[in-house]
Amino acid sequence: MANEFEDAVPTPKDASTVILVRDAAPGIEIFLLQRVQGMAFAGGMTVFPGGGVDKSDATADVQWAGPPVEWWAERFSTDVARAKALVCAAVRETFEECGVLLAGPSADSVVADTSGYAAARVALENHELSFSDFLKQENLVLRTDLLRPWANWITPIAEQRRYDTRFFVAAAPEGQVADGVTSEAAAVRWQSPQDALEHWRAGGSILLPPTWTQLTELSKYGSVAEILAAEPEIPVILPTLFRDETTFRIDFPNMDGYYADGPHPWAPKPSK
Repeated sequence: MANEFEDAVPTPKDASTVILVRDAAPGIEIFLLQRVQGMAFAGGMTVFPGGGVDKSDATADVQWAGPPVEWWAERFSTDVARAKALVCAAVRETFEECGVLLAGPSADSVVADTSGYAAARVALENHELSFSDFLKQENLVLRTDLLRPWANWITPIAEQRRYDTRFFVAAAPEGQVADGVTSEAAAVRWQSPQDALEHWRAGGSILLPPTWTQLTELSKYGSVAEILAAEPEIPVILPTLFRDETTFRIDFPNMDGYYADGPHPWAPKPSK
């Protein structure tokens, strides 16, 4: 039966996820983060950097370079206030989770080394400092032009923790080092989409449907330039729960291969 938990369905919380890409030989590589086991949401899963929108993201007073907020609102089919919060959250979460900062001293520059902001990064993660105040203190401009809108997925109705997540892509800035210095990461790595999917098929990781879908889609691109030039359609994808006496799965568009080829969060646990 699909969507059998529709009574008292939690409202999805807005979230932003950033797929960091870089050119490699051959093709591209993507930054992946394996979340710590036991986390309330997606514990142990391999994901892209990201997280929930904070209240301060909606009210952030920042220097803004790139497409206006109205453009982002149109691409993500939402209102201006929400679009601003989603973009600010995307940049903030990426900095918190892997140390990559899509900001610079001017509208056409980007920070070359973020190691000097280590203390601020910890304060941001601990909610002791707002992203707006951090950018003001360092006189940095938010480089929204380094981001591209990519996808929109909503957590299935059956889940008690639900997110309405906008996916972005961004090229890793030259000189900056993406790391795993966060309490939420058990491990991090750069992999080509093909290698990441092969690693999953071999049982080396567990991918949620949105992550698997983005890796599958990005495997079609040969360079960062091709990805940044793409203008994908961004439908709202709300997977549905299917369950009977023997099966529990989440159905989503173009899912062929997901359940047959590799591990998924709903696989039966091996008996001890």
